[in-house]
Amino acid sequence: MTAPLLVIAAGGTGGHMFPAQALAEVMLARGWRVKLSTDARGARYTGGFPEAVEIQQVSSATFARGGLVAKAIAPFRILGGVLGGVFGMLRDKPDVVVGFGGYPSIPALTAAWVLRKPRMIHEQNGVLGRVNDLFSKHVDAVACGTWPTTLPDGVSAEHTGNPVRAAVLERAGAGYIAPGDYPMELLVMGGSQGARILSEVIPPAIADLPMELLRNIRVSHQARDEDGQRVATFYAENGINADVQPFFHDVPRRMSEAQLVISRAGASSVADISIIGRPSILIPFAAATGDHQTANARGLVDAGAAIMVPENMANPDSLRAQIEMVLTHAEGALQMARAALSVAKPDAAEELAQMVETLATEGKKR
Repeated sequence: MTAPLLVIAAGGTGGHMFPAQALAEVMLARGWRVKLSTDARGARYTGGFPEAVEIQQVSSATFARGGLVAKAIAPFRILGGVLGGVFGMLRDKPDVVVGFGGYPSIPALTAAWVLRKPRMIHEQNGVLGRVNDLFSKHVDAVACGTWPTTLPDGVSAEHTGNPVRAAVLERAGAGYIAPGDYPMELLVMGGSQGARILSEVIPPAIADLPMELLRNIRVSHQARDEDGQRVATFYAENGINADVQPFFHDVPRRMSEAQLVISRAGASSVADISIIGRPSILIPFAAATGDHQTANARGLVDAGAAIMVPENMANPDSLRAQIEMVLTHAEGALQMARAALSVAKPDAAEELAQMVETLATEGKKR
C-alpha cells in the first residue's frame, strides 16, 4: 500500500516554516509521505527539512505589499497557484492538508477546500494571521501554538503548542550555567529576518555594561545584511567579542550555551526559548498584526521567565539595566531558566501529528 500523504502549506518567514519542518519530521517518522507547498521566500528556509520531503514551489501573492501593478496581478498569481494545487492533488491525492499561515499557504488550502480534502490550520501566534483568519471557518480543525489565542466567533481550537525542530528538542532542558565571573554567552535574535531596532539599541547597551561583566561576554548577534557590517564594526571598536551573521543555522546550540537571550517575541523564538529553558529579554515587534508578539511573550513573562520591553521603551539605557540585572543575579537567572521550562510544550509536534492522523481517519469515513 502507498503510504498516506500529508501536504504542508507554509511560507514567508521562519516563523511559519520552522513549525512546518517540525511536523514534517514527526510525520515522516510515523511512516507518512510529506510534501511542502511554499513559494520562493519560503524556500529559503527549507535547508533544514528532511531530504524525504518533496518541496513544491507554488505561485502566490499578497495584497499587503508591492505597488499597484503587483497588487493588480496578485489575484491571477494566486489563481494560478490554486489551479496548480488542484491538479497536483488530483494526481497525488493527499490524505490531509495542513496550513501554517503566510500567503504562500493560500493555494494549497484553497485547492483542498475545492476538492473537500481533510484540512486544518496551525496558528503560531496569539492572534490569527490574515490567511489563517480567512480559512479558520473553512477547515476541519484549528490548532494553536499560543494560548489563549484570539479566535473569530464560532471557531474553536486545540492548544497543541508550537512544534519545534528536532535540533531544538535534542537540547530540551539543557543544563543551564548561571551567570558568574567566567565566560558568558549572549544570543541576540531578531527573528528569522533580523530586526533593525535590536541592531541599533543592543550593541551600545552591551558596550555600556560594567567592565567586570563586559570582559567575560561573547555575543552572537543576528543582524540584517544591511546592518551586519555596522554592527560588527561597533562591537570590534568597543573590544567586544561578537559573531555577527544575518542568519544562524545553529540557533539551538547557541541558545543552549547562552546565559541570556535577547529576542523579538516571534512564536518560534518563544517556543525555542521555553523548550531549551533560558532567561530572556523580549522586545515584541510593535507593528505585528494585532500586536500578536506581545501576546506571544505573555506566557514567559507571566511565568517569571522573561522580561518584556515594549519597542517604544527599548533604548540603550533601559536595555543595559535589564541585561546587567540578569547577569549579576545568578539565582534569579537560574529561576528564570526553570520558569521557562515550566511553560514549555515539548510534545507539540506529536500532538499536532495526532490531530493529522485523526483527520485522515475521519476523512476515510466520508
